[in-house]
Formats: sequence, C-alpha cells, structure tokens
Amino acid sequence: MTAPHPTGVHAAPDPETATLTVRVTGELDDACGAELIAVVAAHLTGPAAPSAVRLDFGGLAGIDPLGLAALLMVRRHCAAAGAVLRLDGRPPFLERRLRRTNVFDHLTGA
Repeated sequence: MTAPHPTGVHAAPDPETATLTVRVTGELDDACGAELIAVVAAHLTGPAAPSAVRLDFGGLAGIDPLGLAALLMVRRHCAAAGAVLRLDGRPPFLERRLRRTNVFDHLTGA
C-alpha cells in the first residue's frame, strides 16, 4: 500500500516577474478545485495582480471531472483579468485527459 499524496494548492506570487505560480499536488477534485479557483481569483483581483498565472502540476496525482471544471474556471478568471495562463509540469495522464475532453487547446493556448 502506498502513502496517499498530500493534496493542496500552494501559491507563490513573484512581484518581480508579475507571475503567480500555483503548485497543485495530490488529487485535483472538487475540494482542491474550489481552493484553486479561490486562490487564483483572489490574486487576480488584488492590488498587485499578476500578468501571468503558472499552474505547476509536477505533484499532481489525479484529476476528476470537477477538477477539470476548476481548470476551466481558472482559465475564465485569467481571461477576464487579462492574465496569461500556463500549465506546467503536466503529467501524461493530465495531457490525455485534456486532449480527450477537447480542452487542451483552450487551456494551453495551443
């Protein structure tokens, strides 16, 4: 039996580059997705709103349909704020899910 992956959203704004990096770990599900949306939305409406949001999925263990919906909502928030969204460290299962659901181009700007 393997130890469960810790789930969480960890934000690290960098005022020098005007980039918000958000590390997503564990399962991106309803609870983690709601936290992700709240964190990104709060930073985008703050006084030093970033011009880019970088989601780092290097520690992602899985994603369910509600997690995918959260990514789409984050994309909407970024578009409304004029911020660029980047999805970095995408594991193969996330690549497959994004392509299979036809949202890869929309989320990555490809």
